[in-house]
Amino acid sequence: MLTLYTADTPNGQKITIALEELGLPHTLHHVNLSAGEQHQAPFSEMSPNHKIPLLVDDATPIFESGAILIHLADKAGKLLPASGEARSVALQWLFLQVGSIGPMLGQLWYFRHACDTQSVVALERYHRETLRLLGVFEARLRDKPYLAGDEYTIADIASFPWIRSHHELGVTLNDYPAVADWLARIAARPAVQRGLAAAKP
Repeated sequence: MLTLYTADTPNGQKITIALEELGLPHTLHHVNLSAGEQHQAPFSEMSPNHKIPLLVDDATPIFESGAILIHLADKAGKLLPASGEARSVALQWLFLQVGSIGPMLGQLWYFRHACDTQSVVALERYHRETLRLLGVFEARLRDKPYLAGDEYTIADIASFPWIRSHHELGVTLNDYPAVADWLARIAARPAVQRGLAAAKP
């Protein structure tokens, strides 16, 4: 049995989307981040970093969204090549999301919406880095339908919830038509729509 502890954030949404895409039966527990449930047992005892998402697979907890996506894809045998160069490419784009897209866009969101004191330097830094990363995606998606190439993978699932929040970051996609097209195609997938709905408490 798979049990997902999650919340309606980009990191939480990517796992609910993956579960819907993979068709894996699971149970959902919504974690109230505002109430600090991520710091309370039993969640805090299973997730060393006290962050969502957290997947429990047959009593084995798995934390960190990238690790969860790999685990689920390998378990189902879908959305991630089993070996070779194709797997390596998919993982590279997955880790770009984990290491750059999430942290940079997350910081931009924080300094725009959650910080009591406005920091022009921080806003400029994270806005500029967000645009740079969108440029990386634009260059990739000009001649590839998906980040890993011809096939839709967990790399796309990982980045989609972050990029779709661009309007909250004060960023338009006018200069990134390939990214906008990729975003629209993924948003139209029924499993993606179900996954986004499932993330809501």
